Amino acid sequence: MKNDSNKQGTFVSHLTELRTRLINSIYLLFVFFLISYYFSEEIYRFLVQPYAGIVENDGQERRLIFTALQETFLTYLKVSFFAAFFVSSPFILNQIWKFIAPGLYDNERKALMPYLILTPLLFLLGGLLVYYLIMPLAIKFFLSFETSSQINNLPIQIEPKVNEYLSLIMKLIFAFGLSFQLPVILSLLARVGFIDSGYLKKRRKYVVVIIFAVAAILTPPDPVTQIGLAIPLLLLYELSIMSVKIIEKKIKEKEHAQY
Repeated sequence: MKNDSNKQGTFVSHLTELRTRLINSIYLLFVFFLISYYFSEEIYRFLVQPYAGIVENDGQERRLIFTALQETFLTYLKVSFFAAFFVSSPFILNQIWKFIAPGLYDNERKALMPYLILTPLLFLLGGLLVYYLIMPLAIKFFLSFETSSQINNLPIQIEPKVNEYLSLIMKLIFAFGLSFQLPVILSLLARVGFIDSGYLKKRRKYVVVIIFAVAAILTPPDPVTQIGLAIPLLLLYELSIMSVKIIEKKIKEKEHAQY
């Protein structure tokens, strides 16, 4: 009975700590949301810059349009939440780490620490790739479908909605950021013995098909963004094979050292 009560007390204390960590994360997200909403116009201008940089010298009057009275307010809310989640993610990961770290051995903590650093860095790398390369290329691709009145009686000119443009760039940043976690996921699976480098090599041809299918699902139906996501993922997959090989080598060295 005493052991059962101790186990129950430990379980309740873990639940209490988990609730505290979740509340802290929500508070943190809310604080960053308020800060982001205060700077929402600056964040909006930052996200629109890829489009503005492409069209500013093309000799035409360009604009982004709203089509609903509430759209401006809702757009600023969406932008603020996006920025808040992006900035607070490392802090939320830190709260998760503080919850699980006490239950790990020292060697397990040391093994997981690099992944806690790599996760936000890879997410940031995916976001930067979208902002500085993929989005400008996609904008040029979409603008190439415009026609002037000299070719047709009715010209075709793109006037993007602010909400749709921001939804596109934020969706791409999240899609690339999450997809760039591939090396972390595969390395963790290798550490627990679920996969090995030989397994990854044998399934390479299937992974190529899966990556292009995922890229087609996560990105708009255009070849620029799809190829722009698929190629980095293929490179990350090859890097994952190399990292898994290093993990396997370390595991073997540790096993030999024990004997």
